[in-house]
Amino acid sequence: MFNLSRYFSTVSFILVVLAAGVLGPLYQKLSMQQLQELAEGRNIAMAQVFQNSLRHSLDAVMDDSVGRDADFLRQSEESRRLHGDVLELMRDTAVIRVKLYNRLGSTVFSTDPGQIGESRLDNPGFRAAISGGITSELTHRDAIDSFEGVLAKVDVLATYIPIRGTDQSVTGVFELYQNVTPFVSHLHRNMWLVTGGVALVFASLYLLQFLVVRRAQGILEDQEGHIAAARDTLEIQVAARTDELKRTNTQLEAEIAERRQAQNKLNYLAYHDPLTGLANRRSFIERLEQNLRELAPDDDRLAVLFIDLDQFKQVNDSLGHGVGDELLVAVAARLSDRVSLIDMLARLGGDEFICLMEGVRDKDEVEMLAREIIGAFEDSFVLGDHELFLSASVGISLSPGDGDSVLDLMRNADTAMYRAKAMGRGYFHFYTPEMTRDAQERIRMENLLRRALDNGELSVHLQPQVETSTGQLVGAEALVRWNSPELGLVMPMRFIPLAEDSGLIVGLGNWVLRETCRQVMQWRASGFDLPQVSVNLSVKQLERPEFVEVLSDILDETGIDAASLKLELTESVVMAVGDAFSLLERVRDLGISLALDDFGTGYSSLSYLKMLPVQQLKIDKSFIDGIGKNQGDEAIIRTVMALASSLEFEVVAEGVETVQQSDFLAALGCQQLQGYLHGKAVAPTEFHARWSIQS
Repeated sequence: MFNLSRYFSTVSFILVVLAAGVLGPLYQKLSMQQLQELAEGRNIAMAQVFQNSLRHSLDAVMDDSVGRDADFLRQSEESRRLHGDVLELMRDTAVIRVKLYNRLGSTVFSTDPGQIGESRLDNPGFRAAISGGITSELTHRDAIDSFEGVLAKVDVLATYIPIRGTDQSVTGVFELYQNVTPFVSHLHRNMWLVTGGVALVFASLYLLQFLVVRRAQGILEDQEGHIAAARDTLEIQVAARTDELKRTNTQLEAEIAERRQAQNKLNYLAYHDPLTGLANRRSFIERLEQNLRELAPDDDRLAVLFIDLDQFKQVNDSLGHGVGDELLVAVAARLSDRVSLIDMLARLGGDEFICLMEGVRDKDEVEMLAREIIGAFEDSFVLGDHELFLSASVGISLSPGDGDSVLDLMRNADTAMYRAKAMGRGYFHFYTPEMTRDAQERIRMENLLRRALDNGELSVHLQPQVETSTGQLVGAEALVRWNSPELGLVMPMRFIPLAEDSGLIVGLGNWVLRETCRQVMQWRASGFDLPQVSVNLSVKQLERPEFVEVLSDILDETGIDAASLKLELTESVVMAVGDAFSLLERVRDLGISLALDDFGTGYSSLSYLKMLPVQQLKIDKSFIDGIGKNQGDEAIIRTVMALASSLEFEVVAEGVETVQQSDFLAALGCQQLQGYLHGKAVAPTEFHARWSIQS
């Protein structure tokens, strides 16, 4: 370890010696300089005393010295008188010798007569004084003659001082010798005292710092021990961490491999349908885009075939989504195995598939492929205990011709598929431009219908329902009408299916319910009492979980009693709604009547019929039209009447237009009639005008 004490001791000692070596001489020099300045000041003051006291004698001596030799000057009366006066002034002072020089540098007076006549012209002190300056010199003399005798071992300060006349010109020079031995001795004593004090201070500081450094050295040694222990601990931790990092590295390598597998799986899922393993929408679109880019004007064409499964929703609803998924996998496998002309088969989602046919030379090849696809569904699908029969509708678009982009080709194939589905089950149809115009017209009508709900273009018309035996008004069916500023009067058969498909039927149906109930209550307030009003329900309304709450709110809002409201629904609506029985029971709990509309045209399941909480059956107009013309229709009517009688259902016949039809139904015991025979569906004002008279 680095020895801080030894290093500091050496460095500190060197610094102390250097400081003493510098400060000692510097202090001595400054002290001697101060001493010299003080003594010089005394000499100058003494010279001024001589000039003030002995001006006349000094001037006389100076004047007599001109052209005189040294002996004359020594023996002159003025010189002797001046000598005595000077000695008198010097008594009890530190001045031990006085000399007077004329401008030529000759000594014209001295307290030591032996020096009179000496020349000091070349003396630097004299030359400085004759130029107007003052200079001093400190010397140590072993012996020196003074007016008091010979002095031994003295320190003398000799000062050359210019003598100025009345015009301030230099006329001569004083040289005063001052005995500064006491001051120098005192200075030497102080030097020793200061040196001792400084040495003591430096020694104390040195000792104090040495003790501090020794303490620091001890702390550093302790710290070194702690650091060594920490280093050993750190080395152990590093070794443990290294082992941990090795294990972590092994785990990371395993995770990287797992991540690569997951990435490969994600890449697969990005381009494949996870259920069937077929290509997905993204993969199909990219393949079609590539084909369209590479398609030259003179190349063969491409065909896009949009496939939609018929009756798949019924399978899902009745057997569950698990069976539905198995069915989709089976369909994908069968199309892949049996249809050889498909270049690419993909699943878009749900029960929608799409395939691509490349290198199409003529439409016959595409038609052959479409027939193969439809033919693949001729055999049943056996899934566990279930044997299922399906069909498919296929829409076809060709490029070029039906579109030059992926979006156009897929949209047009989808449009053609809906046209094929409208023809029935198991058909295919090629796209035609008229389909796009029909779709655009459908979109336009949908937008106008949305606006109609807000702009008050819809109205409720009412068709009377009368008692068969008396013709008395017993109720009415509410039917919505749309009078569009752009389209004119639009019949329900045009816009009701559109409202069903677009979801507008929920808002439309609720509006009809609310408006009908409001109208009935308005009539009652005016004195016209319509016993009961019927409103048709859509499957979309029944599927909404809040339907019963909305129905209850309408009753509370309008104030109509529940017994005055009857809801009509078809057999297909009942079959399409999950848990329809509990839902209809909740409606019945409100006190609202239920009627089964168009009875005989749907499933006509007797097991369902006896379970439904309905009170009324409505015979469809298609059977009523056959009265007197078709014995089969009459037989169906008789059967329905017998069935209703046994189940204690009330029967309403729709579309009654002739007396013959009325009589036939009356003979069978039909309770109520509805049709043109007793009145068309008319606006509320006209309905009121017609039937308020009878009431």
